[in-house]
Amino acid sequence: MQFSLVKSIILLAVLSISTLSTSAQSKKNSTSKPNIVFILADDLGIGDLGCYGQKVIKTPNLDKLAADGMLFSNHYSGSTVCAPSRSVLMTGQHTGHTSIRDNKGGEIKGSEGQTPMSESSITIAEVLKKQGYATGAFGKWGLGFVGTAGDPNKQGFDEFFGYNCQAVAHRFYPEYLWHNDKKVYLPGNDWQHTVTYSGDIIHGKAIEFIEKNANKPFFLFYPSTIPHAELIVPDDEIFKRHSGKYKERPFTIELAKKGAAYGPDFDVMKYCPQDQPKATYASMVERLDKHVGEVVAKLKELGLDKNTLIFFASDNGIHQEGGIDPEDFNSNSIYRGHKRDMYEGGIKTPMIANWPSKIKAGSTTNHISAFWDILPTVAEVTNGKVPDNVDGISMLPTLLAKGKQKKHDHLYWEFHAMNGKQAIRQGNWKAIRLNVLTKSKSVTELYDLEKDPSETTNVAQQFPEKVKELEKLMDQNHIESPIFPFYSVIK
Repeated sequence: MQFSLVKSIILLAVLSISTLSTSAQSKKNSTSKPNIVFILADDLGIGDLGCYGQKVIKTPNLDKLAADGMLFSNHYSGSTVCAPSRSVLMTGQHTGHTSIRDNKGGEIKGSEGQTPMSESSITIAEVLKKQGYATGAFGKWGLGFVGTAGDPNKQGFDEFFGYNCQAVAHRFYPEYLWHNDKKVYLPGNDWQHTVTYSGDIIHGKAIEFIEKNANKPFFLFYPSTIPHAELIVPDDEIFKRHSGKYKERPFTIELAKKGAAYGPDFDVMKYCPQDQPKATYASMVERLDKHVGEVVAKLKELGLDKNTLIFFASDNGIHQEGGIDPEDFNSNSIYRGHKRDMYEGGIKTPMIANWPSKIKAGSTTNHISAFWDILPTVAEVTNGKVPDNVDGISMLPTLLAKGKQKKHDHLYWEFHAMNGKQAIRQGNWKAIRLNVLTKSKSVTELYDLEKDPSETTNVAQQFPEKVKELEKLMDQNHIESPIFPFYSVIK
């Protein structure tokens, strides 16, 4: 009897301590600066998610993230390709101003084939570090090789793990990944054998970062490489759900070309052959969704979810490489175009914002916004200082449904490949200038997105004055870059 009484007292004491500890932790989480998580998919189409109308591929975790938060219908990526889009996201400057404006160009000594961000660039990570945040990036960086000015460790990130070079990130079974300035060799991978899937290793490191920094405010930038080509996944339960389900167009070695297959003639710049590209793409998107679900679950497990603002987006529209076609799963929804286009399908991105204690569940917005708005938004959320030269506007009034939301007069993009492209959106007007670099061939198209969201009818001839007005705005938004010359090379 006495033993039972003592045992009961001890149990009550333990429960009391546990309750006090949980209460203290909850109080800390509710009063400290919010954690910021930005998950960036790679080449994901806006129509690939159930919450945006996808019918075949299942994305329950992202759908729930949207259902518990806010879904954007008018959010745009920084560019129509990888590197400049990420540069825009990091700096809050659109492609007429940010330091990286194309995937290629800018031959700088020590850049290892990719142009580094300028030393003067101020990133989201740098803004948050000044506010006492732990900062980590896990996935594909592509904005400056180790040791250059663009090294993530020199751009505000305490920790980086993943692909430093975006070219190597074309492959999901690399020989090694980078942990800050050190190579981490992956078990069984040697460019001939496919044993360790990079996406899963990167995901594990992102989860570890959350665990390590649970007692302090943190910024987790999670630029996943999924579902960028190459199209390849482990032969696991996710793939088995899709294998044999579709009428496939195999991406053969003849299409993939020599060096595409893992083996003696391996070429990192090629995409591997794939017998089931549709099944593989669907599996990659579902794997991404699983990873997002595990991030959310970890935040909840640690009691951090209510004090964490999560963003999810894609760096540009869906690709059509490695055997997949945007039409296969209606990946662009109603929108025209894909990666490398200035049409909506190339630059319109899914955007989900989730912050349980602040953002109303099930909310939607048609506020017109873009990647360059993220930095000022995060700065306002954390009371950080917004750099003077950003092009973005804080979206916090929209997120909180509180206060007056400032609006952009217009949004601007430029793309240096494919003979140069520009685009500008002003209200419901969208102008796209093609063949910018050859003056004699340059032409501007005009679309009314309210009446024609799929950009099927060019109305430039009907509204010549509006075309001239938007062309002038394009010129005003471009500042020439010596590393990425644009106007100065017009023929």
